[in-house]
Amino acid sequence: MEGHPPAIGSHMIDPFRRTPMALLQWLKEGFLPSLLVGSLLLVVVVQFLSKRKSQNRNLSLPPSPPKLPIIGNLHQLGNAPHLSLHLLAKRFGPIIHLQLGEVPTVVVSSARTAKEVMKTHDLALSSRPQIFSAKHLFYNCTDVAFSPYGAYWRHIRKICILELLSTKRVQSFSFVREEEVGRLVRRIAESYPGTTDLSKMLGLYANDILCRVAFGRDYSRGGDYDRHGFQKMLEEYQELLGGFKIGDFFPSMEFLHTLTGVKSRLQNTFQRFDQFFDEVIEEHVNLKREKEEHKDLVDVLLEIQKNKDTEMPLTMDNLKAIILDMFAAGTDTTFITLDWGMTELITNPKVMEKAQAEVRSVVGERRTVMESDLPGLHYMKAVVKEIFRLHPPAPVLVPRESMEDITIDGYNIPAKTRFFVNAWAIGRDPESWMNPETFEPERFIGNTIDFKGNDFELIPFGAGRRGCPAITFGTVSVELALAQLLHSFDWELPPGIQAKDLDMTEVFGITMHRISHLIVVAKPHFP
Repeated sequence: MEGHPPAIGSHMIDPFRRTPMALLQWLKEGFLPSLLVGSLLLVVVVQFLSKRKSQNRNLSLPPSPPKLPIIGNLHQLGNAPHLSLHLLAKRFGPIIHLQLGEVPTVVVSSARTAKEVMKTHDLALSSRPQIFSAKHLFYNCTDVAFSPYGAYWRHIRKICILELLSTKRVQSFSFVREEEVGRLVRRIAESYPGTTDLSKMLGLYANDILCRVAFGRDYSRGGDYDRHGFQKMLEEYQELLGGFKIGDFFPSMEFLHTLTGVKSRLQNTFQRFDQFFDEVIEEHVNLKREKEEHKDLVDVLLEIQKNKDTEMPLTMDNLKAIILDMFAAGTDTTFITLDWGMTELITNPKVMEKAQAEVRSVVGERRTVMESDLPGLHYMKAVVKEIFRLHPPAPVLVPRESMEDITIDGYNIPAKTRFFVNAWAIGRDPESWMNPETFEPERFIGNTIDFKGNDFELIPFGAGRRGCPAITFGTVSVELALAQLLHSFDWELPPGIQAKDLDMTEVFGITMHRISHLIVVAKPHFP
């Protein structure tokens, strides 16, 4: 018949339909005399079966946009991955699967799917991928944020929660926060009637608080802040740890980090941090500093290290990795939240007026806001929540890695899959929020949603085992400063500048601040 090959006897029956004995006889007859050809046939069969198995497995994975050879979906991330992932989620759903180079990745962008990641499957997803930049900056990932799940991580997290960042310890440093807020007010007042670079002032405030609490002294006096180049160090830290460097998605090709220049930047930044921490530790060990009444966090860590009865002794590198967590993350979160917060308030004058009226009503004629005033500032606390919703300091939370096969939202996801939680997208999800793009603190009045890890619509500090242990420290540092700024000054933009003129461009990294500084006029409220 037309379209069919001519019959050449029974031996032309499809070999894949023969019995094993018949297939063996067929081979012996010499129809496939070459062992090479037979091996090739075996490879083809195995590949065919593997492909079918792979296709069946892929059917159970979350939706995925089309991929390119080798790089997979890397080209779809762009320069602002939180925005690119948000757009992909709008098209493919709140849970998507990406092949980022060699790394299978799942991205979740809704409160419902985030709850599955950080609560339902919290233990299975409690580890971290070994990111190249984190290994180089954090002494082989021996810090709290990037350490893989295991006995060491549980040990140092317990130290952070019970010894370094407990509620009692945070409260013991209230005098530091109140003193530094006072310095912030004086710095700003000195600029009037001219303009002030509020972003720079807020950066100094955040850094001074952290340095005094962690290291026992600030570094802004005497020019140490500029001498150490803290601003440049922190900016490099933010960008290098963004988690979306091309080399991080090709673990078998570490040379990419050299070609892209990332490795040399990492080495330079690490050396600067390491040298600074050596100085700090030497000051503490040799008492080359003015001893404060309160123990700072380095004092506490050194005492723990000296304690020979500890379940897991800490090396000096371990201490420095933990110190870097506190120094960089502690400074960043406070600064970014206050900077975005004041930007939103100045561009939303009705919200500013309402927040100021509340603070001035509670504090009265007293010039200084006390931490005991904060519980009564309900609207201002709603303002802080709204800042966290629209501008989470870490737009995409530090990635997790699955330690076993799990099922999320009906999809089967294998072990060793990298997970990204897009906190920025969750804060703007219309499924969770009315008018999600509008700065509207009123949405939190009479609303029990909070950012402490139990409400997955609002997760600036993460949640579950990998939630940020410094949430209490960061929150009170933000609330006290914001309340004092609202109380002490009347704010406006410089003459000729309108809200629409402000550059809202974001710098993406592990944290995300505005690229432009906030320049304002701050008129003292008190004569």
